[in-house]
Amino acid sequence: MTLQQLRYVVTVAEKGSVSEAAKALFLSQPSLTNAMKELENEMQITIFNRTNRGVVVTAEGDEFLGYARQVLDQTNLLEEKYKSGKQYRQRFAVSTQHYSFAVNAFVDVIRQLGAERYDFILRETQTNEIIEDVSRLKSEIGILYTSNRNETVLRKIIDRNGLRFEELFTARPHVFISARHPLASRESLTLEELREYPYLSFEQGDYNSFYFSEEILSTVEREKNIKVRDRATLFNLVIGLNGYTVSTGIISRELNGENIISKPLQVDEIMRVGILTQKEVTLSRFGKAYVEALKKHIVQ
Repeated sequence: MTLQQLRYVVTVAEKGSVSEAAKALFLSQPSLTNAMKELENEMQITIFNRTNRGVVVTAEGDEFLGYARQVLDQTNLLEEKYKSGKQYRQRFAVSTQHYSFAVNAFVDVIRQLGAERYDFILRETQTNEIIEDVSRLKSEIGILYTSNRNETVLRKIIDRNGLRFEELFTARPHVFISARHPLASRESLTLEELREYPYLSFEQGDYNSFYFSEEILSTVEREKNIKVRDRATLFNLVIGLNGYTVSTGIISRELNGENIISKPLQVDEIMRVGILTQKEVTLSRFGKAYVEALKKHIVQ
């Protein structure tokens, strides 16, 4: 296995086509195909399934590519440091539940460390995909919460995937509502007071059990339920329908404006928000800077 072979298969995965990858690499298509086959034979895995429309990454190939990208990233950092005049594209990815502080920290990292060329990815996604992304090294860091209700199940899944959960902070549940909501003047709210208003939550696809829910107290029976995929839609519905959602209480005025406010929810629950990382992987300089930025925004 060579670094060149790793670059080949990563490029093929990015392009989704052997012919397009060959053009980008300035290789003949047969030469690239042979190099891929040699790597697959040596590693005794199938990285790609070939189809009439191109190539599709297999499950084991997806995992292999995660490690390949990390090896290439570290190689690029070494070459950038010790080969003068050579500037490589920096890569960093985070998968997270829908938290504004995760976005603010991401912005800080780009401002602090972003070079002239970089490929950064921020995925606000479903809980199960966060775990999968970090376990397959698609993302270096994942962000999610645990509670007394879901911790046992999530910890087993996290351990099974060779991951580590490091707690960043604990929070009492809060509700996000519109600044013009009929209950906006209250110091705190109860579930009974919120009963008549629509409850908004993030859809979890095939993993819609309460263990994977992004909102604590998801098992509470509610008469009006709306599930969404993205944060902007959720907040638009919070404003337009006098709806509410349950989260940590940490809110960003820069990202969410003055129309969304946070109110403590009167329940005896705790949310433990933390980061997911690979147990055997040391954080990159981007990962370390991101964790520090997270801590800064949480304190603020």
